[in-house]
Amino acid sequence: MSDGIRVVELFAGVGGFRVGLERASDQFKTVWANQWEPGKSVQFAFDCYDKHFGNSESTNINDDIGVVKGQVPGEFDLLVGGFPCQDYSVASTNARGIEGKKGVLWWHIRDIIESRRPKYVLLENVDRLLKSPTIQRGRDFGIILRCMADLDYSVEWRVINAADYGFVQKRRRTFIFACKNDQPHYSALAEAEPEERIHDIGFFAQKFPVNGIIVKSRTNGFDVGKSNYKTLVDVSNDFAQTLWNSGVMIGSNVYTRESSPKYGGPHKFLSDIIQDNVGEKYYQDSSLEKWKEMKGSKKIMRKKKGTDFEYLYSEGGIPFPDLIDRPGRTMLTSEGSKNRSSHLIEDPQTHRMRILTPVECERMNGFPDDWTDGMSDSQRYFTMGNALVVDLIEQMGKTILDYEI
Repeated sequence: MSDGIRVVELFAGVGGFRVGLERASDQFKTVWANQWEPGKSVQFAFDCYDKHFGNSESTNINDDIGVVKGQVPGEFDLLVGGFPCQDYSVASTNARGIEGKKGVLWWHIRDIIESRRPKYVLLENVDRLLKSPTIQRGRDFGIILRCMADLDYSVEWRVINAADYGFVQKRRRTFIFACKNDQPHYSALAEAEPEERIHDIGFFAQKFPVNGIIVKSRTNGFDVGKSNYKTLVDVSNDFAQTLWNSGVMIGSNVYTRESSPKYGGPHKFLSDIIQDNVGEKYYQDSSLEKWKEMKGSKKIMRKKKGTDFEYLYSEGGIPFPDLIDRPGRTMLTSEGSKNRSSHLIEDPQTHRMRILTPVECERMNGFPDDWTDGMSDSQRYFTMGNALVVDLIEQMGKTILDYEI
């Protein structure tokens, strides 16, 4: 590890993976990074990333990853990135063989893994990835598993709610860790029993412990390999499985189960990230009735589009105001605007109602104060709604560091 752990960061946003890894250890050295927002004349996230890291050893690329993926360095150790949940279905064509659906970013990730073969891969996605698509539950993740099995990687995954491990935000995300099958961590996984892989030996087990099996009927095992699905097209056409919030794949054999967090440490709440002396523009005195209405419970008769079918739409209420002695709810890209999902708190100093400030949103995700300074407030809220919880990446970085010592 004389040269450190060389990192390539894809879909970098404002740098959440990099901030977390570098907070874990100065051994993490980002050697190449890519961030591109299609159709945007101003690249706010990239500009933020480049402002903080542009003078480092990395090469920061603001272009379509499908165009520039050939520029990824030939040798590095860890590939990281948060990529969108899309339709990953594949088709067979006479001219080009198996072809991923146009525009789906997973295929660019796969191409980079196939051509560069890093030791480790750490990816983040929304929690619904495990159930996508609705009409063939688990297919999209099954395609990812099969791709990684064909490239000789083991895979572990966990849906982690940051608040379950003491952090400020109730943000549930699927994290995927893959390891080349010639690495020591693979050997440890392969020698363990299926349950031990999740509970004791696995990548997520030490920093994000879980309880033992509670509901045994929620365990599941299957093979995503060629014995069941001859080609990736067969996986796309026929694979449908229940994938629980924890799982591991060794070879092409998959074990998955529903787990519950086991955490006894300190907890942070909204009260821990509140700013003092907040500007007047964040207060909502003139629109409190509108806020109360938006956050209240509703039952509305609606008609299905294009038909005469009517149905009752209902939604539960959201606390008004948000309680600051609890973790915050999941922050969305619309945070800061007047809508049902935005946080509204009673300011502890003034006892007036207000929205969260951009700095408070940065703190909810674990970024340094004013990380996104220089953007408009709406862009600052948007980038934080798209960001991940940096503290989780810091913990995962420490586990990767243990593998390299």
